[in-house]
Amino acid sequence: MKLISWNVNGLRACLKKGFEDVFQTLDADFFCLQETKMQPGQAEVNAPGYWQYWNSAEKKGYSGTAVFARREPIQVTYGMGIDEHDHEGRLITLEYEKFFLVCCYTPNAQNGLLRIDYRMRWEDALRDYLSELDAVKPVIYCGDLNVAHQEIDLKNPKTNRGNAGFSDEERGKMTELLDAGFTDSFRYLYPDVTGVYSWWSYRYHARENNAGWRIDYFIVSDRVKQAIQEAKIHTDIFGSDHCPVELDIDLG
Repeated sequence: MKLISWNVNGLRACLKKGFEDVFQTLDADFFCLQETKMQPGQAEVNAPGYWQYWNSAEKKGYSGTAVFARREPIQVTYGMGIDEHDHEGRLITLEYEKFFLVCCYTPNAQNGLLRIDYRMRWEDALRDYLSELDAVKPVIYCGDLNVAHQEIDLKNPKTNRGNAGFSDEERGKMTELLDAGFTDSFRYLYPDVTGVYSWWSYRYHARENNAGWRIDYFIVSDRVKQAIQEAKIHTDIFGSDHCPVELDIDLG
């Protein structure tokens, strides 16, 4: 089973930069998108053979997630059932017989950590939500999680310490999530690999210089980590300031 996650930073813009070619070339069973920045009907994606699920923010042109699935799920849930967290289109959960798939676009703590208190409440609620799912069946959790967990997950850890995405608070919440029974698929296979990132600023020629951050993840329940076959980061694919990340897993 092949899954792709990609923050497209505006799907309508990404469609003009070859999104459909990438979609067809990667040929995934599940394609999870973050930061779609659109309402249903504002753009059409040519994806025959896929079920499409969209969760748009109430604020137009902001946030938003989508999932394209080759198999129809048993059930689809939008948000986590908490009013404070369910207005920005950040979460879609698909339930299947053997697993839950959760597509997430985590709130950014913003410059100066202006939104860090909200981010902490989100992280606690999301961890509880994932743990509740995990008590029923294994979870595959993916998306732009807006945190580089370890120093090897970004090019310049010393100068970014305390900034949004690399604050002690955000990194600590990622540690809490993993300690709650989850595995970062990329680090499971490649614990010491450096210089592989999924996001680069549009400023300072960051992508040319590979001055990036690994903030896009596939995280799975611990009990299925041995089913992980591959975890890829497609740094050669453009169209957004993020690149797609991939999980290949065999759940039988």
